[in-house]
Amino acid sequence: MSISTNDLKNGMALNLPEGLMTVVEFQHVKPGKGGAFVRTKLKNYRTGATIEKTFRADEKVGKATIDKREMQYLYREGSDYVFMDNQSYDQMHVSTDALGESVKYLKEGDTAVLPMWEGEVLGVDLPAAVELVVAETEPGIQGDRSRVRASRRRWRPASWCRYRSSSRWARR
Repeated sequence: MSISTNDLKNGMALNLPEGLMTVVEFQHVKPGKGGAFVRTKLKNYRTGATIEKTFRADEKVGKATIDKREMQYLYREGSDYVFMDNQSYDQMHVSTDALGESVKYLKEGDTAVLPMWEGEVLGVDLPAAVELVVAETEPGIQGDRSRVRASRRRWRPASWCRYRSSSRWARR
């Protein structure tokens, strides 16, 4: 499916020769002389690299339809991560390479959104917030807190005050 560059919107996915790209921002420019053009900033969906590209007005570009599925992370099997589709209950094995650095933050039972294009997983969108419990911690040293405070504390006589417009101490 192809669309005109005049119809570009932020967040739209494009299938270009450079790879699968997402439109970060675009600007339609009509100079005084010459033809109109569209200046875009594109982000590569797989690598995260950002490029700037200029298209002629009304040029056709390939539009990619990215399917975002809500899935639950079940467990890890070898180097693959197993996710279950919340609607059809189908299980899918996803490689570590497809998920990237976000595998460090996956927890069993969490729900995540997997963007897919032509049956290929492009990454994982994790939840914005998670609840965790601190299971174990090293004991603190008594007085550790007060030492830090004392080093940051400034002792000044009562006749000194702070100017409102600056951070220097000055006498009244």
